[in-house]
Amino acid sequence: MSAARGARIILDGAKDIGSCQHMTQTQKAMVLFSGGQDSTTCLAHALARYERVETLGFDYGQNHRVELDCRHVILQKMAELAPDWAARLGDDHVLDMPALSEIGGTALIGEGEIKMQANNLPSTFVPGRNLLFLTYGAALAYRRGLDVLVGGRCGTDYSGYPDCRRATLDALETALARGMEMQISIETPLMHVDKAATWKLADELGGAGLVDLIVEHTHTCYRGNRSLRHDWGYGCGDCPACDLRRRGFDEWKAA
Repeated sequence: MSAARGARIILDGAKDIGSCQHMTQTQKAMVLFSGGQDSTTCLAHALARYERVETLGFDYGQNHRVELDCRHVILQKMAELAPDWAARLGDDHVLDMPALSEIGGTALIGEGEIKMQANNLPSTFVPGRNLLFLTYGAALAYRRGLDVLVGGRCGTDYSGYPDCRRATLDALETALARGMEMQISIETPLMHVDKAATWKLADELGGAGLVDLIVEHTHTCYRGNRSLRHDWGYGCGDCPACDLRRRGFDEWKAA
C-alpha cells in the first residue's frame, strides 16, 4: 500500500467547494479509484462530502493497466489543484487480483475483439469483476473504519454490465451488511447520468482546473493507448470507451 495525500478544491472565482454545504462530517469513504474519468469525478464528489476519503485501485491484468500509473499522477495533481482538500484525502491502496486474469475469456484482459456477444453483453465484460471490487473494497473499508464505498458505476453506459446495475448493488450492499455485521453503503453518483452530465459534474465540482486534469491525466481507452491526444483526452479514439468519452465531451461543450 502506498500513501497519497489530496486536497479540498478551491474553485475559480467565487466558487469554493472547500466549504461545500453538503459536507457529511460523520461519514468516511473509500473511493474505488481506477484512474479513469468516472472514478476521478467520483473522487471529487467524495471529497466534497466526506471528512475522510481513501482510494482503492486494482491490478487484475487489464490491457489498459496504464490506468494504474495515471492514478498516482491524478492524486498528486488534485493535491496541487486544491490544497484545502489535503486534510480529507487519506491513504491510497492497490490490491492485486490475478485470478481475474487467470480466468480470462474477455477482451479487457488479453487478446480479443471488442464486440457485442450473443448474450447482449460486450466482450469487455469481466464476470464478477465489479462484485469482487466492491467486496474487497468493503473488507478494506471494514479494517480502515470507513462506512461508504463510492464508485463510478453508470447504468447509462454502452456496456450495460449487469454487475454495475443499481439493483445488483442494492443486493450486494445488503449482503455485505449481513456478512460483516456493519452498515456500509454503496454510493454511485453517476448511476443515472450520461457522459455529458459527467463532464458537467466535474466542471461544477472543480471548475476548469478539474476538467483539464481529467482531460490530461485520466485514462479511459480499453486499448491502453496514450499516444494519441484528442480534445477530450488520450486514447485510440475508436474503442467503445473512447467513443463514449468523446461523444459526452462534445455534447457537454455544445450544450
